Amino acid sequence: MIDEKPDSEGVSALAPFRHGIFRAVWAASLVSNFGGLIQGVGAAWMMTTIATSPYQVALVQASTTLPIMLFALVAGAIADSFDRRKVMLVAQTFMLVVSLLLTVFTYYNLLTPWTLLAFTFLIDSGTALNSPSWQASVGDMVPRNKVPAAVALNSMGFNLTRSVGPAIGGIIVAAAGAAAAFAANAVSYIGLIIVMARWKRDVPASTLPRESLGAAMGAGLRYVAMSPNIGKVLVRGAAFGFSAGAVLALLPLVARDVVKGDALTYGIMLGSFGIGAVGGALISVRLRQLLSSETMVRCAFAGFAVCAFNAALSHHAWQTSLGLLVGGACWVIALSHFNVTVQMATPRWVVGRVLSVYQTATFGGIALGSWIWGVVADAHGAETALIAAAITMLAGGAIGLVLPLPQQQVLNLDPLNRFKEPHLALDLKPRSGPIAIMIEYIIRHEDEAEFLATMAERGRIRRRDGARNWTLARDLENPTIWIEHYHTPTWLEYVRHNGRITHADAMVGDRLRALHSGDEPPRVRRVIERPTTAGTALVMAKGPIEH
Repeated sequence: MIDEKPDSEGVSALAPFRHGIFRAVWAASLVSNFGGLIQGVGAAWMMTTIATSPYQVALVQASTTLPIMLFALVAGAIADSFDRRKVMLVAQTFMLVVSLLLTVFTYYNLLTPWTLLAFTFLIDSGTALNSPSWQASVGDMVPRNKVPAAVALNSMGFNLTRSVGPAIGGIIVAAAGAAAAFAANAVSYIGLIIVMARWKRDVPASTLPRESLGAAMGAGLRYVAMSPNIGKVLVRGAAFGFSAGAVLALLPLVARDVVKGDALTYGIMLGSFGIGAVGGALISVRLRQLLSSETMVRCAFAGFAVCAFNAALSHHAWQTSLGLLVGGACWVIALSHFNVTVQMATPRWVVGRVLSVYQTATFGGIALGSWIWGVVADAHGAETALIAAAITMLAGGAIGLVLPLPQQQVLNLDPLNRFKEPHLALDLKPRSGPIAIMIEYIIRHEDEAEFLATMAERGRIRRRDGARNWTLARDLENPTIWIEHYHTPTWLEYVRHNGRITHADAMVGDRLRALHSGDEPPRVRRVIERPTTAGTALVMAKGPIEH
């Protein structure tokens, strides 16, 4: 069930390309990302020409990340509840329409700083809708053991475009204006829309009705809250985004004011960042085999701090670009590792929501950092803001002394599918409830410590997967009897709860049954609570042991 070796061991960095759908989507995304980066250069440089303060320039970066922070959880619930292929189609079409409108507004000189920010916000709202479905679909395109390599290839693809896209974007803006850059972005969505429309995704038929959007979002938040290792990734991702986002947010000012360049200079600097990121993506799989998670992330924080210090102190474009090579590599190493850690620790039923929470934390940190570092730059200059951000990056790396990332491991998070609905004497409806479940164990005195430790893990898993009011009780008259007790609001939620059990979770149940010393398996009682004039009646139903 668990492999303590790094999950990428024995898998080539290019192995996901053996899967046709991954190749097609990767190539189409390459073109789309290329257009997005050209649009980003056009928006950033356009703002430097129409803005009245550095604060508004920094807000361009904030407007690209704020939608992810605001809408990612909703998008994650949609990704887990609907056909991800269709969700991506809707998102890509929406971005195409908004990009066309931005082109028209720019061509007819209708843009103001705030309308430009509004269009940027809308485009990246489409990105926020698309991203959880796209990232969660990686596990639908390649086997689980190839997911780390696929995530790294996605990062490499984006940063391949970043290595040349911004420079070309700078040339387009310098030669033909921002409207041409925005038009190029609009065209870039077409290929990915075609690939998504032709993808015949094999969607397993669900035997249960779809959760409401609110319930799905609640389940995702609950899963994250009851998963300590994922919580550590969220904290580190937010800290990295908050500090490292300063470099990308203030880079237009660095290009214009610190090194006295133009749009092409800005594009070349972004290209250097992208080249470094490609290198980081290529070596990230190997680094996962050689280094612990915590060591990788601390090195990424430290490397990006060096990049920020260099950008603040350098007055030569070539020197700043060399530092950005290091920054780009550290950016991808950190963020791709966070993404892989989340994906490999999350079952498929909730992966879109958990990834969306991760994105909310990381990109929320970037958005908040972009705003704060923009305010600092407005008051004290870009150089001072970058130095302060670099110091913050070093402090972010030191968080690992208190909240170290979990060691790399592979868990079998496929559904167990061992649970069968018991035969009931009552004619229950899916909405019938609330349901109470009691499981009785007989535990020897010498096994109590191990039982309690295992049951603590069992309680966390129960609550994470939707159980309410979980408790463990001990019989006063016969102390060898222990009773696990929890509720679900309806019978449907009880069935859904058991359907979420994975092979890794089942190992906890297997340990508990091994500790049970009775001649028969642990006794399970399922009851439905019924109010009466005299109080609450419990109607019992017996069935096979749960897992």
